[in-house]
Amino acid sequence: MSQQKDEFLERSKTFWNPNKTQFWQDAGVDLVIDRREDYHLYDMDGKRLIDVHLNGGTYNLGHRNAELLEVLNAGGRRFDMGNHHFPALARTALAEKLAECTPEGLQYTIYGAGGAEAIELAIKSARNATQKRKIVSIVKAYHGHSGLSVKAGDERFSKTFLSEDLLDEFVQVPFNDLSAMEDALKGRDVAAVIMETIPATYGFPMPHEGYLPEVKRLCERYDSLYIADEVQTGLMRTGSLWGITKYGVTPDIMVIGKGITGGMYPISCCVVNDRAGQWLKQDGFAHMSTAGGAELGCIVAMKVLEITQRPEVASMVTYISDYVRAGLDEIRALYPDFFIGIRQNGVIMGLEFNDPEGAKPVMRHLYEHGVWAIFSTLDPSVLQFKPGILMTQEMCEEMLRRVEVAVGLAQREVFGETRRRVA
Repeated sequence: MSQQKDEFLERSKTFWNPNKTQFWQDAGVDLVIDRREDYHLYDMDGKRLIDVHLNGGTYNLGHRNAELLEVLNAGGRRFDMGNHHFPALARTALAEKLAECTPEGLQYTIYGAGGAEAIELAIKSARNATQKRKIVSIVKAYHGHSGLSVKAGDERFSKTFLSEDLLDEFVQVPFNDLSAMEDALKGRDVAAVIMETIPATYGFPMPHEGYLPEVKRLCERYDSLYIADEVQTGLMRTGSLWGITKYGVTPDIMVIGKGITGGMYPISCCVVNDRAGQWLKQDGFAHMSTAGGAELGCIVAMKVLEITQRPEVASMVTYISDYVRAGLDEIRALYPDFFIGIRQNGVIMGLEFNDPEGAKPVMRHLYEHGVWAIFSTLDPSVLQFKPGILMTQEMCEEMLRRVEVAVGLAQREVFGETRRRVA
């Protein structure tokens, strides 16, 4: 590590976030991101990394995508963030486009600046619509870090700031457990069920066959709304524009964030049906967000939706999913005692390792060999592995070669042994 980087990391500890900076250093990841382009990150010392973390899917289309950059620069010659009080050309155009391309019945778009704010909007809208307070989420859930959003998630993120639910208004049930879900709903006092379609921070456990449609039916039976958190699963990552539609579910509310602007300008969207959007007719000033629906962000989001819905992009996602999975299966066959499973829907992948924290050494060795992926915070036996939806075959090949080396080194570290490819 250069002296310049060492000095910078010390400044980061002094002026930004001492614990987080030290955490990554202790984990063997002394990354300070400098230049970035396509699906590559460059450390300030020049080290190049293939990015398969993508900041949770923010960079689905790659870093500084040329088409998005062009639209942003052109928009800046006429627009800025805008004024949240008044109708706006870009804000309305995006809302209309989302009504067209989201599941049937979703009509109004309420804007935030980030995913957590959009989750808050979803919860508040559900409470207004049903006049109930209780929210059901999933054990090991993650929906953001702000007031209401953090209460719907794991206590790992709520306890530090004394934000735990103390009024029994937020109930958590195990994922894929329909009996527990019905027990939580049958009192008819639940405003909404909120779930990531595929829980990311929990390591991407896949919904069992028929689970999500049955949860929606239970919501209808007991007069609760269904909130689909599509922040990480939306925008073609499953091979469908929205992950929830792939499971045959029409939500009452859908939350969109991260990749909606390709990392170029932060906005988030809470798209609601007529029932959940009644408060917009009653008191449109009930929620206000100065940066919510920033017009420059809306302009970029329109382009993101156009790119993402191109037929060739959907085909590319299918190709990448199959190609990378075949390569990972080969690597798994080399190290079957350590690399024990692959959770997958499209380019959403969770790599399972036979150690409670097995994804951590894999992450470190991947970093050392030029690939950036991250362990799942709430299940560190699983590595979050998220190829971009426009990755080339050549990049996938390079990535898989590096993954093979890293997994072998991690197995040797954990088990004290390694296995080599048989020629």
